[in-house]
Amino acid sequence: MMRHVEPAHRPRRIVRASTPIRVCDNGGWTDTRFARHGKVFNIGVAPGVEIEIRIHRRGALADRVLLHVVDYGDRYAFAPSALPGRHPLLEAAFDALPLPDDASLEVAVRSAVPAGCSTGTSASVTVALLGGLDALTPGRLDRSALAAAAHRIEAEALGVEPGVQDQLCAAFGGVNFIDVSPYPRARVSQLQVPRRVWAELDDRMLLAYLGRAHASSEVHEHVIAAMRTPTTESERLLDELRACAEDARDAVLAADLRALGRAMRRNHDAQESLHPALVSDDARTVIDVARACGALGWKVNGAGGPGGSMTILAGAGAGAGARDELAASLQAADRRFEVLPTKLSRSGLRVEQR
Repeated sequence: MMRHVEPAHRPRRIVRASTPIRVCDNGGWTDTRFARHGKVFNIGVAPGVEIEIRIHRRGALADRVLLHVVDYGDRYAFAPSALPGRHPLLEAAFDALPLPDDASLEVAVRSAVPAGCSTGTSASVTVALLGGLDALTPGRLDRSALAAAAHRIEAEALGVEPGVQDQLCAAFGGVNFIDVSPYPRARVSQLQVPRRVWAELDDRMLLAYLGRAHASSEVHEHVIAAMRTPTTESERLLDELRACAEDARDAVLAADLRALGRAMRRNHDAQESLHPALVSDDARTVIDVARACGALGWKVNGAGGPGGSMTILAGAGAGAGARDELAASLQAADRRFEVLPTKLSRSGLRVEQR
């Protein structure tokens, strides 16, 4: 039986874990089971997700786990053997890794971006939570193993068909090229970006929120169903998406941000060709604003569809002024739109203890 509780005891130890979120996912859709193999380019940005685990003696709390999902204002206690189903993805993490026999856990989960932002936030949360829980017992899972475990949890707890790129970006951070072959096996290559190029990319890469949460829809089911029975056209589009990931990788390694913008636009067009509804009317409005402001590239984040966010690569002379101009122009077009404050993150999962 669940109860809302407030802990009355000081914790023995505190573990904090954080992960970035994912933007600019060229090659998305190819990292899925129905694509069979894929290539993805993506970038980790912060702030992302933060987890705090306060470890109490067993019996100090109402149950083994007291979970506080800060962004939803939800706080409740449960036992890992009897998951209540209020936040299935989070709860499943406590069932995936053994908890210390002598401990009860008070866990707070926070995200710096709105729910449904299409930036792989659910994967970032799961990787951070698993990383924090893994620190409580002897032995450590490496980043690849944590990403794989987070992917399994999402597929099993939510009954969806997630790709593998979001968990890997959360675990590794930085600028990544991910080779998926065969699904779900993946090899991550972290691009060694010179400091000058990193700073320029950091200035120019913007995250534009469309003002409402993204939700999986019938559109996604339609695309998935079509890909389960491959056609010449669907295979062509998947190959185009894979090529866009390679082009984005090559552009960054060559310090050619104009080429990166072209790869983003090509990826966006290929994604829209999978199904026109993957690019919403709101996204088209953002593109019009971005183009008018001199942006080099843009793409819908994640799988696409209503709501969510877009990655925009601003043009020359970017920086605070360009961000302000774009933010003001987006607000003028629709007051729901906003540029979220983000910075490129060289680090992926980080775990600290005290």
